[in-house]
Amino acid sequence: MSQDLSPHYSENNLKTKIARFARVAGRELIEKVLILYHTLRAPSTPKWARAAIIGALGYFISPIDTLPDFIPGVGYTDDLAVIAAALVTVASHVTPDIKQKAREQVARFFGELAGGPAEDAGDTEA
Repeated sequence: MSQDLSPHYSENNLKTKIARFARVAGRELIEKVLILYHTLRAPSTPKWARAAIIGALGYFISPIDTLPDFIPGVGYTDDLAVIAAALVTVASHVTPDIKQKAREQVARFFGELAGGPAEDAGDTEA
């Protein structure tokens, strides 16, 4: 990424993006986003890893994309690539607890989308 997208990152912007576009973005991408988010919040995550995460989450949130998000079937491919690259970069700081928390949140959120129990989409703690 040649452009600094970290100004696009904020917890509020992340919540809004997840709430509005989770169904289109898909379960896999949202789970990876939440893993990065919880890794960012972990006190043991070093500054360099936080910077990588903020850049990736900023790209996910940003309306400026290599592939516009509204293109069916491919719109979130670039977001997934950026998020996956960030996950590989910070993998040593992703704990089993972080992965579990993200999985549980995704299950609750996508259960709601499928007609399961109602839940506030903002309850991603993001």
